[in-house]
Parts: sequence; C-alpha cells; structure tokens
Amino acid sequence: MIAEEKSGYCISVLINESSEQLNGHSGQRILQCAMLRPGEVLIAIMNNQRDLEIAREQHWYRIPVGSAKKYLRKRWEPEWLAFYQTKIFGSEAFSIRYYAQILCIQEVGRSELFPDEPPNEKSHKRYYKLNLSPLQKLPQPIASQRRRRITFISTTWNKFVTATEINDLYDESILEDRLWHELKTLQIDAERQESIKVKEKTYFLDFAIYCAQGKINIETDGDRWHSNRTRIVEDNRRDNDLETLGWRTLRFNTTHVQEAMGRYCIPTIVDNINELGGLGDTGRRFYPRLDRPTADGFEFQAEDLTAGDLADQPIQ
Repeated sequence: MIAEEKSGYCISVLINESSEQLNGHSGQRILQCAMLRPGEVLIAIMNNQRDLEIAREQHWYRIPVGSAKKYLRKRWEPEWLAFYQTKIFGSEAFSIRYYAQILCIQEVGRSELFPDEPPNEKSHKRYYKLNLSPLQKLPQPIASQRRRRITFISTTWNKFVTATEINDLYDESILEDRLWHELKTLQIDAERQESIKVKEKTYFLDFAIYCAQGKINIETDGDRWHSNRTRIVEDNRRDNDLETLGWRTLRFNTTHVQEAMGRYCIPTIVDNINELGGLGDTGRRFYPRLDRPTADGFEFQAEDLTAGDLADQPIQ
C-alpha cells in the first residue's frame, strides 16, 4: 500500500491494487475496491478523440483553472473522474462509459501539457492536470435520454455506481432528490439542472419538463435559501425571464416536498402537464387512481395518446 502524500496542489492517492489488477479488463473489481473508499466523483466532458486517447494512454485529463474555480469551487477536489462523451463519439455519444481514480492534481501551464504545440491564443492558460489510474469501463453506460449537453456534474460515489441515467447523478439537495424519486417513479420525464440562456444570463432549472404544448420549470425552494429578500427579488426576475421564453414555473418549498408530496406537489405537476398537452412527443397524461389512495394522496396512472390523437393536438 503506497501512503497518501500531499504537497501544494498535488494530492496523490494510490489504491491498494497491483498494476496487473488495475490494467485488467474487469471494471467490477475497481468498483468493488472503491466501495471501501468512496468519495467525490466529477463528471467531465469528453468532446474529442485526442483527449480520450490521452486519458487512456497517458493517464491524464486537463481542466482550465478558471473553469474549475467558476463551476467546481464548492466541491473541489474530486477523487474520481468519469467522462460524458459528446456526439463526436457516435454510438457511444451522450453517455458515461469510462472512469478512473484521480491519483494527483497539479496546476500547470499549457506548455507543460503540450510542449510541442506552437504558440497560440491558449498558450498562456493555466490548467489543473488530473493524473489518473488506468481507465475502467462501467458494466452499463449511464446515458442521457434527451442527448443533452452538460458542463460538469459533481456527485457522490454511491450515486455514480447506482445511476441508470444522467439525471440520477445530480446531487444538489435532499429536496431535489426526493422530488426526482417521485417523478421517476411516475415516469415523468424531467431534466435536472437544465441550463437555459436568457440574454446575458444562464439559469439552471431544478427540473425541466418538456410538454407537447409548453415547458415547465420546477423549483424546490429550500427555506433558508429563498426566505431572504435579495433571493426573492432575484427569483422574481428569473421567473419573468423564463416566462418570456415560454416557461411555466412551479415552486415548492420544504414543507410542500416533505409533508405534502402526494396531495399537493405531484397533483400540481400532473395538472400542469395535462393542461399542456401531456409529455413531449408521446402526449402522456396522468390520472389519479381514486381506487388506490396513498398516505397523502392517490396513485397516478399514465396514458399515452395515440398517433391520431397527437395529430389532432393544436400547435402553439
């Protein structure tokens, strides 16, 4: 076992596995090993073949220092790195398939990463170089159903190894996780932390639901975060900006999510989905099962529209 060593920006952590084991074909062995030392997992973009080859053959990945400070400062440093592959990867696109343990993080100049590269507009940039263990392949990919774009996702090891789709990875709040569980159980397609650009601003929606005749933004407002006057003013402007782009906003506070999920949150969401023509291309609507009451409401039954019904839907 190689001891942990820390110095400046470099944190070296080598797991207690032989080189033969690390280079083996079974990612399951690393998954089992990692369960003994869980930690932060960073999902990063992999958008070209060269960078994947570098990660696979040279065992490192780079993140601009400015990007890390802007997007990752609250959850830096990660212990694991996984790659979300973009459309350039064809059949592997819009999914996470490869991951590695981060052995060392160093701040370096671009010339240290690419010593043979001619001077250019990026030559002055500083990067975090993440030195990696050999890449491992997940037993099953974590896919994006809507083939969405992402920036970074910071998550936990437990969420990473149990995720079946991209939205399972988000780790923003307990309230969001609770609502996501209910939406997923009902098969209500939603995108978590969807980025929407409005003029000079970019908003991240807790949940985005795309309906046949409109779009729904759902926000879970933690009491401490949204009870101060400054946040209220900012949220009002945010809602107005999104309304201008056709987003209908629903807000649920801590009490709603924790104590009235079945009798208020879900019925309100379902009513809005049905009013906007049902979900996406299927027109799926939801109806309460009055014969199946729950502790705080009713179960819901989903019903997709037929092709003929969809053709009769008004276009907005």
